Amino acid sequence: MSARADVLAQARRWYWQRVSAMVLALCVLVHLVTMIVAARGGLSAAEIFSRTQGNWAFAAFYAVFVLACAVHVPIGLAAIAREWWQWGERFSLLLARGAGLLLLVLGLRAVWAVFAAGS
Repeated sequence: MSARADVLAQARRWYWQRVSAMVLALCVLVHLVTMIVAARGGLSAAEIFSRTQGNWAFAAFYAVFVLACAVHVPIGLAAIAREWWQWGERFSLLLARGAGLLLLVLGLRAVWAVFAAGS
């Protein structure tokens, strides 16, 4: 990879790290507010769970949450692998992409399980 291509790749990763952080911040805020309101409203876990089943808004929101995690975490993990563990660029990115794919698959599977429970 040329020096210019490497700089462009780093700039893209920096950009996506920041964009995903903004999405995650919003998702965490909405998630926490929702949990607090539900708990203060006296809803039990079973009542909350029953309201998420078949709820497309729930599924879409948490799918975006999962996607933002699957973008954000691998970029940071690759940086940690390079800077702290002194791993090479290729291996760091390979590890990060694997972690991102795992997060995406398991996260979307969890969203689907809650959305489609009882179906």
